[in-house]
Amino acid sequence: MATTRYHPTDFLFDDLDDSSGGTLEVRDLAEGGTFARVDTAGPAEARAAVAAAQNAERAMRETTLVERAGWFETIADELEARREELADVIVREAGKPIASARNEVAAAVERFRRAVEVVHGLQGEYLEGTTAGHEGWEAIVKPQPVGTVLCLTPYNYPLATTALQVAPALAAGNSVVLKPATKTPVSAAILADCVDAVDLPEGAFSYVPGEASEIGDVLAGDDRLDAIAMTGSSGAGKRVSDESGMVTLHMELGGNAPALVFPDADLDDAVGQCAKGSFKYAGQRCSAVSRVLAHESVHDEVVTRLDDAMDAWTAGDLFDEDTALGPLIDEDQALRVEELVADAVDAGAELVRGGERDGQFHEPTLLANVPREARLVEEEQFGPVAVVVPFADEREALELANAGDLGLDASVFTADHDRAMRLADRIEAGAVRINGAPSHGLGDMPFGGVKDSGIGREGIGYTVDAFTTTKTVVL
Repeated sequence: MATTRYHPTDFLFDDLDDSSGGTLEVRDLAEGGTFARVDTAGPAEARAAVAAAQNAERAMRETTLVERAGWFETIADELEARREELADVIVREAGKPIASARNEVAAAVERFRRAVEVVHGLQGEYLEGTTAGHEGWEAIVKPQPVGTVLCLTPYNYPLATTALQVAPALAAGNSVVLKPATKTPVSAAILADCVDAVDLPEGAFSYVPGEASEIGDVLAGDDRLDAIAMTGSSGAGKRVSDESGMVTLHMELGGNAPALVFPDADLDDAVGQCAKGSFKYAGQRCSAVSRVLAHESVHDEVVTRLDDAMDAWTAGDLFDEDTALGPLIDEDQALRVEELVADAVDAGAELVRGGERDGQFHEPTLLANVPREARLVEEEQFGPVAVVVPFADEREALELANAGDLGLDASVFTADHDRAMRLADRIEAGAVRINGAPSHGLGDMPFGGVKDSGIGREGIGYTVDAFTTTKTVVL
C-alpha cells in the first residue's frame, strides 16, 4: 500500500504564524512499515482550534433541528461510500482483523444514522403549574447545547467510538474539537473529511491529531471548553480530570470485567461467551472478560473447555476473513501483558496454555487456579489472557467480583433467575449481562462505569445528555 499523507480538514493549521505541529508516521500493523503520515497539531494549533470552536458556538446554537438531522444522513452516506477504505485503514493502524474492522465501520455508519433520532428527541417539553399559587403558570423546557465539546477517542475502536462521541455532540448543537488517539489518527481523518461534506458553521468542527504529551494537557486544561468526552484508561481519565477544572466530564474508562460461572450454568455457552469476551480484538477492549470466576466444583471443567475453545482463536494474515487474533497495539502493551502473566504464575497460577510474546504479539494465554493476590485479579490487562479464578460460594464470588477500583461490566452465568438478579443488584458495575459476555453494541442501551471506570453513560440517546443543558422559560 502506498504511503498516504493525511492532513486536518476544515481547520487549516498552516494559516497560523506560530505553527508548532509536526508529522506523525502511522505504522502498518498488518504488513509492516509506514502506511500513512498525518500532519499533527502542536500547542498553538490546539489552542486555536478551541478558539475557533468557541467563535462558532452562536452559529451552531442557531442551527435548526431539521438542519442537524440532515447532517447525519449525509455523513453516514459519506462513510458508507468509503467503507472498504475505512476497514483497510482500521486493519493497518489498529491491527484489527478485517472482519472486525468491517463490523466497526458498519457500527459507525449506523450510529450516525441513529443520531437523526437523537435530534428528534431534542424538542423539549411543555409544563403547567400544578401547585398552589402557580395556577396558570406555563413553562417551556428547552434542551440547549453546552457550547464547545472536546472529544478524546481511543485506539481500540478508532471509528465507532469517535462516532459515538461526535454525533451526539453535534446533534445537540455544540462545536466539536476532535483529538484522536495518537496511534490511530487516520480513520478519524477520514471521518473528519466526511463531516466536512456538510455545511457546518466555520470553525464548528476541528480535527486535531497530535502527541498526547504535546497537546493533551493543553486541550484538557483550556478553560474555554464546556465539556470533555473521553474513552480511555482510568489513569488517563484521572489526568484529564485533574487538568480540566469546571467542565462537564463524560468518561468511559478502564474495565476488569468478571464473569461469574455457577454449576447450574450451561457450560458450553458460558465458556464460548467467556472465550469471545477474553480474546476478541486480542482482549484490547474495556468490556473484555478479564476474569472468569468459576465455582470450585466446575473450575477444572471450565478450564478444559476454555482450552478447547481457544483452538478457534487463531492468528494470521489480518486481511484473511478467518483470522481471529492480531497483535497488540504496540510492544509496550505486549510487554505489560507478559509481565502480568508472569506475576500470576509467580503468585501460584497454573499456566495451561500460551504465555509467550513475540514483539507486539502475545499469544492467547490461559491461566487456571489464579490466586486473588495476582495483579490480574484487580488490574485491567488489555491482552489475550483468560484468567480463571475459583470461588467457594456466592459470597466469595461477589467479593472477588467487586475487588479493585474498576467497575465497568460484569457477567453472570446461571440458570437460577433469583441468583442472577440478586448478583446483578450487588455487583459494583455499570452493566451486568446475564448468560452472555459484556457487549455494548450500537449503544441502544446506556453503558458506563462506577468507581474508577468512568463518569456518565454512553449510548446513542444517552451521551447527548452530557452535551446539553436545560433552560426553563416560565410564562
